[in-house]
Amino acid sequence: MRHAKAEQVAASDVERPLVERGRAQAADAGRWLLDVGVRPDHVLVSSAVRTRETWEVLARAAGWSVEADLETALYAAGPEAALDVVRQVPAEARSLLVIGHNPTVGYLAQLLSDGTGDEAATSEMTGGYPTCALTVFEYDGEWADLDLGSARVAAFHVGRG
Repeated sequence: MRHAKAEQVAASDVERPLVERGRAQAADAGRWLLDVGVRPDHVLVSSAVRTRETWEVLARAAGWSVEADLETALYAAGPEAALDVVRQVPAEARSLLVIGHNPTVGYLAQLLSDGTGDEAATSEMTGGYPTCALTVFEYDGEWADLDLGSARVAAFHVGRG
């Protein structure tokens, strides 16, 4: 998932907070995930303010109380580095939510797709990854074995604000 809409300017990029529209987007995304039956038991969030706030608003809207792991590495990670962070998720985690930044998140989502998933969702996902975009994947293996082209796109959604 890409973070929701944030301020364009702050003391530093990492400190950019969400704008009101971003809060509405994140709440919409949380309600949508709840409606489609997605409930993560493990959450990785970039340490940037906008990703943390996206998670807080989304989790509140979905009624989740999962504690997120703040991952500094996700802030500036490219797709391979972000995938390495995901591979460290404990095997007992069955459902994972990752909140990060573009272009990494959108690019990684495309790279993870095995090409057999929902065609409409895949088409939307590859058409652009705006703020608060998220892709739901199905994957049957261990996180340590997750690789490019190994997950099936099940759904795509953009939180609306």
